[in-house]
Amino acid sequence: MTLTKDLIGSSRPGGTLLITRSRLRLFALATGQQDPVFTDVDAARRAGHPDLPVPPTFYFGVELEVPDSFSYLADLGVDLRTVLHGEQEFEYHRTAHAGDQLTSSSVITDVYEKKAGALQFLVTDSPIVDHVGEPVVTLRNTLVVRRLAGVQ
Repeated sequence: MTLTKDLIGSSRPGGTLLITRSRLRLFALATGQQDPVFTDVDAARRAGHPDLPVPPTFYFGVELEVPDSFSYLADLGVDLRTVLHGEQEFEYHRTAHAGDQLTSSSVITDVYEKKAGALQFLVTDSPIVDHVGEPVVTLRNTLVVRRLAGVQ
């Protein structure tokens, strides 16, 4: 498997997720969030939010709301055993809240290699928009694909 610059500009649909209070509370609990603004509606409203706000890294999960979120890698010929998560960036446009419906899509924005091709990098940008198409956040994800010994 070799990732090439020809992939730049390729896009794929993402997932759609209706943000619920229960899902936000579970995420806050799982990530050790201590601020009650993320779990208590009254605290969120006192802080100026219309409902529970979405915690900053929650947005990563919107992309996973498809039946097989990694099938695009298999379609590119990437062996999932060779994939490492290299980097994640978030560019925030506004805060989403419980009750919002968010949709993602992705476009490959860069492909490059290091270590004489032993490591290949696949960079994707994923804008996440609300139900009317207004931007909420843009994710940039960098995956590292290791070349397995003896495999081309």
